[in-house]
Amino acid sequence: MNFKYFDAHTHVNFAAFDGDREEVILRAKGAGVAMNVVGTQKDTSRSAVALAEKYDHIYATIGLHPIHTGKSYHDKQEIGDGGQEFVSRGEVFDVSYYNMLAKSQKVIAIGECGLDYYRCDESTKEVQKKAFVEHILLANDLQKPLMLHIRASDGKDAYDDALEILKAHAKVKGDTHFFAGDWFVAKKFLDFGFALSFTGVLTFTHDYDKVVKNAPPDMILSETDAPYVAPAPYRGQRNEPVYVVEVVKAIARIRGVAEEKVAEALFLNAKRIFKI
Repeated sequence: MNFKYFDAHTHVNFAAFDGDREEVILRAKGAGVAMNVVGTQKDTSRSAVALAEKYDHIYATIGLHPIHTGKSYHDKQEIGDGGQEFVSRGEVFDVSYYNMLAKSQKVIAIGECGLDYYRCDESTKEVQKKAFVEHILLANDLQKPLMLHIRASDGKDAYDDALEILKAHAKVKGDTHFFAGDWFVAKKFLDFGFALSFTGVLTFTHDYDKVVKNAPPDMILSETDAPYVAPAPYRGQRNEPVYVVEVVKAIARIRGVAEEKVAEALFLNAKRIFKI
């Protein structure tokens, strides 16, 4: 793979890219950016695999986002203007369906799965936990890493619950996507063998500088989470994979290491963690 950067978590399969998807994908390739396109339910997991099969610099992650295990708000960037029924559809994790998708050699992880307490009530937490365990068991069977989505309601509640579930069930490791905890929480995940990935948020806040600075250099990944959270100087615009370069620059600045060395290290980390 002759690339310089790796966007460990992006959603170019979402409706936000329906008008210019190929241009976005080729723009990233031209800048030396390989990417992991992440599914959030059946449809977007299938489209992630289709994109990975089509382009040599794309890989796929398949799974059910915790907010889609029950009622979820309508995100136009994800599913477009249509599909309003998705708001109340919810999805039960279909192991056989995702196992079928995982037969593609371009599938490198299971997820994004985990716990999202930001938009849920107490009654949905058990549903999320059940789906999370099912993802973990599938990842164990397939010997593929996990792509974690953990979003707390306040403090570190979801991180603590997720780690408890991982310790009870996980035989594989993986990536803690869009890490947004403090160093105390970060150390727990690092000690358990999970990498931390960071987004363009690093370009406009110092909230995670301590985590970025203290994390072992072989346990960090760069991501965009496109189309969300575009980095400076693109804030307010749609994010896209080529902007992962700004994330790498931010990590280099925070750690006080040359950008070239950081880019090389992060790329090697992605290859190792995702077994590419």
